[in-house]
Amino acid sequence: MKTYKRVLSIAGSDSGGAAGIQADLKTISACGCYAMTAVTAITAQNSLGVTDIHPVPLPSIEKQIRAVLDDLGADAVKIGMLHSSEVIRLVVDILQEYGIRCIVADPVMVTASGDKLLQDEAIYTLRTELLPIATIITPNLFEAEIITGQTIREQEDVFRAVGQMRNTGCRSALLKAGHLNITPFYDVLYDYEEEKEYRFETTRIDTPNTNGTGCSFASAIASFLAQGNALEIAVKKAHAYLHQAIAEGAKYKIGKGHGSVHHFCKWWDS
Repeated sequence: MKTYKRVLSIAGSDSGGAAGIQADLKTISACGCYAMTAVTAITAQNSLGVTDIHPVPLPSIEKQIRAVLDDLGADAVKIGMLHSSEVIRLVVDILQEYGIRCIVADPVMVTASGDKLLQDEAIYTLRTELLPIATIITPNLFEAEIITGQTIREQEDVFRAVGQMRNTGCRSALLKAGHLNITPFYDVLYDYEEEKEYRFETTRIDTPNTNGTGCSFASAIASFLAQGNALEIAVKKAHAYLHQAIAEGAKYKIGKGHGSVHHFCKWWDS
């Protein structure tokens, strides 16, 4: 009997479908894994921004995670929006209780449109309690500045900052450089356990359809790790997947603001 490679996403819901749980479900499925979810917050959002955030009660979040892990299990867990210190601590405690080792943490703080998704007082908790248990963290430049306390404006700043993120205690970090106003740019992976750095050259694609790219990148990494790929290979495959999804999504018009990437570009004609 065949078995699926299973990825659990613990994140917020995006009613517009471009980011959050919705992006995770699409990405994990497109990358060949079985997608499961635990919703931490319900947001009202579209391509223009977020108009409402409804936190899911802690007992409900806990029951969702336990329902999945008690029965279905997980080969990898992807973590997205955890909006408060209480939610962060709950998720960390449960994952440690179940001995989950493959954890991809996307330290979600703001949306592509600039809306805050993490309470200010929760930043310290995220940095000191969640990031240390992660296999890999995947911050963008804004998030990396908050994590490291450094200003990141140039590619050289990226190379320097990714080395500093070892201080969080995570096993590896992928610093995404897409917000640099240059092309090409380099996303940088640093494996602190192996003391190896990998640079992924990326040509910028001129498109507003970049909502949910961080969620999708992290979910793709989790999927390829769940399939047994080494860290470098998982990130390389996820990078290629996302770049193609952005390129194909650029051919579409969806919404009046930041639209979605094309998660199923390998399956749909574009």
